[in-house]
Amino acid sequence: MDDAFSDDVYGRARVQDTPELAAYYNELEALGAGALWTVANDIEPWEPVSKSVPILWKYEALRALVLRSAELVTPEQAGRRVVYLVNDKRKDVSAAVGWLYTGIQVTRPGESTSAHRHRASALRFIMEGKKGYTVVDGHKITFEVNDFVITPNSTWHEHGVEADGETCIWQDGLDIPLVNALEANDYAVFDGKQPLAHPVNYSPTVFGTAGLLCADAGWDKPYSPLFKYSWSKVYPALLEALQVQEMDPIDGLLMKYTNPLTGGHVMQTMGAAMQLLPAGFQGKAHRHTGSFVYQCAKGAGYSIINGQRFDWKERDIFCVPSWAWHEHHNGSDTEDACLFSFHDLPVIEGLGLYQERDYEENGGWQKTS
Repeated sequence: MDDAFSDDVYGRARVQDTPELAAYYNELEALGAGALWTVANDIEPWEPVSKSVPILWKYEALRALVLRSAELVTPEQAGRRVVYLVNDKRKDVSAAVGWLYTGIQVTRPGESTSAHRHRASALRFIMEGKKGYTVVDGHKITFEVNDFVITPNSTWHEHGVEADGETCIWQDGLDIPLVNALEANDYAVFDGKQPLAHPVNYSPTVFGTAGLLCADAGWDKPYSPLFKYSWSKVYPALLEALQVQEMDPIDGLLMKYTNPLTGGHVMQTMGAAMQLLPAGFQGKAHRHTGSFVYQCAKGAGYSIINGQRFDWKERDIFCVPSWAWHEHHNGSDTEDACLFSFHDLPVIEGLGLYQERDYEENGGWQKTS
């Protein structure tokens, strides 16, 4: 809390309990009502408050259990064979941080899931394997390691791996907790096999080729028509930008995945980014509203979140709760590091709730024991 504020200032609730007030509160409760001043200081904090805590999920420790799930249940039995990651303080809504869900899904060669859809939006970041694919509203998209794939809300979709491929593992990110909190979620299974309406990789070819768009490529959806953002294009773009772009002292080189038609976020409720931390980069601390889930796509480093140090390497996943002080560091003097992230900024910004603050001392947090 800022030193300029205290619970004694005018405008804050300062009512002392009395037997008469206690009886009054009981009368209100019996009628399904309550006195605002009894909860006002809790529901109107001086600054944003997150129920989530920072957590690091080590891929090296989880990987064997993820693979074991493929021996225990089939995709059809499980619906989606996923090991989900849950925040210690958000277990009641199955969230990894804030109102965001994430998990790690595994699919073996020749396996696929039934086509389904839900009101929640989803995204994938590919971690391992070869010849995996997704089908989104009749668009079959193949993917490779470090590719970013979106599954917008209410689209029919399914995932699989070709018979001659290799076991694929990817991170799933969804806004399920948010949509459930709004009491607006639903789920449906496609009747039969989803037909392909376009050639394979039509979407990234038509909407994502060197910044060019086909003249007759119509699109009227509120989300990006580019269902796959290839690492083979993203990483070279980062390296090129590194030659001309001024380095941000907080985020290094941060590039946002965008809707190529609007320049906005890829979906209505979730956005994503890739940032490069050059060798030896020491990020400065800041905080902002909006919850973030990170995955290390390349290299290694560490982040300090609310005074606690988290060391990460490739495939590790960690979260930064809303309004948590945080800074990112590349622990190598010779190699760059890349962090993929997804977040709820489309919602935060759309509702006019975004705010940001740099750490005043500008030296960053030190690790606490």
